[in-house]
Amino acid sequence: FGSRLVCLKPTPVHHSFHHQDHSPPSPEFSKMAPAQVRYRSTRGGVEGLSFEEAVFMGLASDGGLMVPDYVPDVSSTYQSWKDLSFSDLAFEIASLFCGEDEIPRDDLRALMKRSYKNFAHDEVVPSVKVGDLWIMELFHGPTFAFKDVALQALGNLYEYFLKRNKRILTVVGATSGDTGSAAIYGLRGKENVECFILFPEGRVSPIQQQQMTSVMDDNVHCVAVKGTFDDCQDIVKDLFGQPDFKKEYGLGAVNSINWARIMFQITYYFYTYFKLNPNGKGSISFSVPTGNFGDILAGYYAKRMGLPVKTLVVATNSNDILHRFFESGHYDKQQVVQTCSPSMDIGISSNFERYLYYLFGESTAALSEKMVAFKSTGKLSVDAKLLEKARQDFVSGRADEATIEKTVRQYDQKYGYCLDPHTACGVAAADQLRSTLRWPEDSNHQMVVLGTAHPAKFGDAVKKAIGRPPQMPDLLGRCQHAPSRFDVLPNSTAEIRSHIEKLVKQRQNKGTPTCCTCMTGLRRLMGR
Repeated sequence: FGSRLVCLKPTPVHHSFHHQDHSPPSPEFSKMAPAQVRYRSTRGGVEGLSFEEAVFMGLASDGGLMVPDYVPDVSSTYQSWKDLSFSDLAFEIASLFCGEDEIPRDDLRALMKRSYKNFAHDEVVPSVKVGDLWIMELFHGPTFAFKDVALQALGNLYEYFLKRNKRILTVVGATSGDTGSAAIYGLRGKENVECFILFPEGRVSPIQQQQMTSVMDDNVHCVAVKGTFDDCQDIVKDLFGQPDFKKEYGLGAVNSINWARIMFQITYYFYTYFKLNPNGKGSISFSVPTGNFGDILAGYYAKRMGLPVKTLVVATNSNDILHRFFESGHYDKQQVVQTCSPSMDIGISSNFERYLYYLFGESTAALSEKMVAFKSTGKLSVDAKLLEKARQDFVSGRADEATIEKTVRQYDQKYGYCLDPHTACGVAAADQLRSTLRWPEDSNHQMVVLGTAHPAKFGDAVKKAIGRPPQMPDLLGRCQHAPSRFDVLPNSTAEIRSHIEKLVKQRQNKGTPTCCTCMTGLRRLMGR
């Protein structure tokens, strides 16, 4: 167990457990991009990691998140990608962040093709014109949510590295609904992988819960935590912050704290631009429903790489810590409220730290000081100058419950298009900013809302808005009444750690059937 996360590569990991400033690379260096990208922590305690090391590290040992030491600039070359398939474009982007010495190009290309072969649509992420905006439909994967785009690839990536280096991995993830099922479907049946998914009891939709807990593969373990998503996320971070446990059980991350999640999501920003601008001469904006800031962060990276993105709209529900930041410069934690868009019911947006890293000029010392203070006080603020800089990168909008319901109803009645509650947040934000951004007035510009989930995953909320249930895909419908199994545990890092240790050890004993260890968590959701 002790060597499972040791990278079998000649390049050493340089750990510097002191905080230091890192000046960003010059534009000339980024454009040349001859050197292989390395990875560092946003807080300065870890640097010089390879792509593989960064993927397996997940959360850095200093509590920070892994970021590339420079962002490749493709502004002069990205047009050469305009006719590529989705998987080939994913390969081109991934190859910028992962050198051929780590994954040979033929292997990486095959991995990308395998990751997207089972999506229901030939384009993987098609865009549909609805009124005067576009919906990027990210829900044609196996679990009908945008997380499939990254997690199908991450599952294959983990499997590739594990087979090559004979490691064993224990994945521990927290979910507010969609990450869990997407991670499970990406990792189910994978060799040398144990997958533990924590979700807040009673705070995901019935179908979301069934998608997770009806998967009976021996390596999948679901846990309902008596708390909120933030509690689940804190437990995951606490476990990654325990070096002995992380090393012994080979912890790996599937949440968007894992850099590979963000990298794979960059692809659909470029892909959608090419589909809507085949001549490569227009500009584009994206309105992104977000809770943990991972999806829109991928768009930010696409813009930094050179994609002509005019505006990135942060769209929140009533849990609006991100909207409040871009309105006031204050990033203050508040109590999470339960909404009809549960995947965005998040009080602290983990990936926001990656953006703050760039906002603070890549100063790891400044960011580390801010994040340490935030952990103890729940408050973080920036001055007027930094707030203005942030507003040049993002604008924001907020949709409360009444606005979401109204938006779903209006788009159904006016356009015959059924929105899920999360996508409705993105549409509402784009609508709120019509007069401010004046985006409908530019004929050479498209406003794209990221359609993050199929409406049938949130049938009760949709039915309330439009008076009828949304159309149910066959695959989604079949899981509704399937047997399910999961454990219910208290909001306790120690309890979760003990649970993981127990099940992993039992799985090591081939004579103990896994199904017998989980029967205490057996639930038939429809009978609750």
